[in-house]
Amino acid sequence: MTTPAFPFALAAYDDPAALARALAAHVAEALRARVARDGSASLAISGGRTPTRFFETLSGAPLDWSRIAVTLVDERWVPETSERSNAALVRRHLLKGPAAAARFVPLFTGAPTPEDGLADAEAAVAALPAPFAAVVLGMGDDGHTASFFPGAEALSAAIDPGGTARLMAVRAEGAGEPRITFTLPPLVAADLLLLHIEGATKRAVLERAAAGGDAAELPIRAVLGNAPRPLDVLWCP
Repeated sequence: MTTPAFPFALAAYDDPAALARALAAHVAEALRARVARDGSASLAISGGRTPTRFFETLSGAPLDWSRIAVTLVDERWVPETSERSNAALVRRHLLKGPAAAARFVPLFTGAPTPEDGLADAEAAVAALPAPFAAVVLGMGDDGHTASFFPGAEALSAAIDPGGTARLMAVRAEGAGEPRITFTLPPLVAADLLLLHIEGATKRAVLERAAAGGDAAELPIRAVLGNAPRPLDVLWCP
């Protein structure tokens, strides 16, 4: 077997429920360790359909949630009244039970466009404990992660490992709505960086990305190639 250009560590689970339990345990451990060390911690999570079970599981974790801040890796530029809002998803499935005590920092500001709201969003996330204790990424069938979409106007700047901006507005044909996203540097700087994917198609995309090539084609390559250690991937069929 050929060694990939960008190695990753794959943990395979039998089903989504087992994966969600393992993912929640890893994230809770990272949050607990940071709170014990620094007195506070921050978590960045991804939206979409895949992480809902993980959110439900993590919401009951016995953590000092009052010391934890939660934000999103990226967000569609829509209000929380929209069914497309990741913030609404997080409030519904994660910020309940013990986790209701966490401080939530959404990325959508209510401004007309993400470009208009960027300064306020930057100010909000600047107050998060840094670096993140944990970041949980997802990945689309097109190889996008966060809002690093193939063909996005701002892709090269968003995945620049030397970039200094924390957030960036993104527009791309595959993204649907305009979006706002954390850039690559604050994501890969996390104490714990995890990729959560499910299904044979996404595993095949990841393996193709790990073989190397241009991150403009499969943007997950930017994470694989710039993470400080092999990316931890949790996967189930």
